[in-house]
Amino acid sequence: MSEGVSADVPGPREQIAGLNFALLLVGPDMTVREVNPAGEDLLGASASRFVGRGLLDCLQLAEPRFRESLESPEAQLVARGLDMAVGDKRLRVNLTVSTLPGNPGWRVLTLSDASQGERFEEQERRPALRGPAVLAHEIKNPLAAIRGAAQLLGRKLGEGEAKLTGLIQDEVDRIAQLIDRMQRLGRERPDPVAAFNLHSAVHRAMQTVRLTTAPELAWREEFDPSLPPVLASEGALVQVLVNLLANARDAAMTSPAPQVTIRTRFASGLAMRVMRLGRPVKLPIEVQVSDNGPGIDPALADHIFEPFVSSKANGQGLGLALVQKLVRDMDGRVSHERDDEAGWTHFRVHLPVAR
Repeated sequence: MSEGVSADVPGPREQIAGLNFALLLVGPDMTVREVNPAGEDLLGASASRFVGRGLLDCLQLAEPRFRESLESPEAQLVARGLDMAVGDKRLRVNLTVSTLPGNPGWRVLTLSDASQGERFEEQERRPALRGPAVLAHEIKNPLAAIRGAAQLLGRKLGEGEAKLTGLIQDEVDRIAQLIDRMQRLGRERPDPVAAFNLHSAVHRAMQTVRLTTAPELAWREEFDPSLPPVLASEGALVQVLVNLLANARDAAMTSPAPQVTIRTRFASGLAMRVMRLGRPVKLPIEVQVSDNGPGIDPALADHIFEPFVSSKANGQGLGLALVQKLVRDMDGRVSHERDDEAGWTHFRVHLPVAR
């Protein structure tokens, strides 16, 4: 036995029992094999009532598409605010489904009571917690060092390399602004909007994403140079486009001939009622990001802008929720469409024009 290691290490059952969230272990035959005490508390029954029974017999899900997803032995899922029943008990839960590497068919479900928290855009305004504030501070410290190093390199390198160090500085500034924005999210007023050239934000976002993209991916641009200035927050819009372009890149890379298209145009006639203004706002400026990847799981298509919903195996489900929040803050609209016949996925952002 190694020095300093206790002989009384808790076993797997004890470790599961000590968790403060509900956990269910599901076997390859879709039967429940283990339920921890927190699971018994949340579901309102002892583990013996569930162990050995089919998962979908124990948990009656209101959404058929989630039932279909769970029936797939390799399905991984993150969902928020799911309605389900356990016998006569009705629950609204946040759910995750994870596979166990090296154990085909085995999965772990975690559940938490969604009614105890508020939805992403309905949170009460409250002071920021000390923990996130400290984390933001710790992230900003290395960012400042990176920015300083890029400045020093820029003074010693040629014009071509200086452009890259300038990009590093711009991206460090954008990340720092994003951290500030995340701290303020849901607590303060939106960032101020102003008139600017839409294509300046598009080019900044594309330059950022293309630096980390494999050369085999083809980029296609279809820009309308006659577009009038857009009314938005330039920093927020760059973040929106970076998220959408990065998602499109990741999706397209699963195709034999990966391609991403970004298009701008004037879409007259589109209007959206902005509740805080109490009147319709015209949204004629359109940015479309498209990819020829496989598309989003149909079971998640109606929920992709919700927090903690992700179709990626290791996704956190925050990127598109933040996109929607930032676009709404600019009185805009973001939407998703899948063209199965052509094999393309489209995300469209519509924004107001500057007067």
